Amino acid sequence: MRDQALFDKIDLHLIRVLHTVLTDRSVSRAAIRLGMYQPAVSSALKRLRELAGDPLLVRSGGQMVPTEAGLRMVEPAASILRAAEMLFSDARSFEPQTAVHTFRIAASDYLDPVFLPRLVAQVKSQAPLTHIEIHALSSDADYHAHLAQGQVDLVVGNWLQPPGELHMARLFDDEVVSLVNRDHPAVRRGWDLDGWLAAEHIAPTPTHPGARGIIDQLLDGMGQQRNITARCAHFGQIPDIVAASLLVLTTGRQYCKRVAQRLPLAILPCPADLPRLMYYQLWHERTHASSAARWLRALTKDVAASLRTPQNNTTSTMETDP
Repeated sequence: MRDQALFDKIDLHLIRVLHTVLTDRSVSRAAIRLGMYQPAVSSALKRLRELAGDPLLVRSGGQMVPTEAGLRMVEPAASILRAAEMLFSDARSFEPQTAVHTFRIAASDYLDPVFLPRLVAQVKSQAPLTHIEIHALSSDADYHAHLAQGQVDLVVGNWLQPPGELHMARLFDDEVVSLVNRDHPAVRRGWDLDGWLAAEHIAPTPTHPGARGIIDQLLDGMGQQRNITARCAHFGQIPDIVAASLLVLTTGRQYCKRVAQRLPLAILPCPADLPRLMYYQLWHERTHASSAARWLRALTKDVAASLRTPQNNTTSTMETDP
């Protein structure tokens, strides 16, 4: 019999019967354990003997014993059953302490600078055998395709309106404020909307021609335009530039509070009546039911909550369907 033809005649149930009969050394006891009628077990054993070309289980005195071929099959059969159990139990449950998995997260660099370090630390603390990859998230990144193709598992960032076709959960919201050098004139004199718009601003470099950041999109809706005189492609470098100049950075308070702890910076109210920035985690239907991905999303929510300032505590974190 050709190997493929032999393989086609074997199913998982037959392997379970094989292992149970060989370990119990009794057709009747195997039938009880398997919840089968004894004639059905006998029929399955007959098929197994035909496939193996060996009796597998023979009578010796008053008991049944495995043949040499049968003994050699016990551990491979057990291994197949364990692998089959893991194949589906891994899909149903995720055990962080023993899981070997790679998590891929695409995240905006506008986030609280403590967020990603704390998230990585929590992943490695709770799931030490896993790997984690952090990918950059730019406004022109095709994150929907990356999620659909499995290149990333989770996207974290802020949008005026996140795409409705993806699953979404809010992480937190944040007040829009301005960050300036401590010696900036506005620290002493304050400013109104006109003064703020006329001040020299720094903003992230557009990722493609015509791209507009969230702050400028919000101002567009108000019919206002600020005076951007400097741009930087590396958002993490902007606070240092602000600290060494009279430029103004406008972004979320939580981000500003972190960087102001290490630099000579001041946080000022933004005179423009801008809504709070909303930060989300997004994922694709592909990973919606995955136990590993659900664990990651819950951990991401917990880390975001641990960083939240008191005024942000009312934000919902309920997951929603697309």
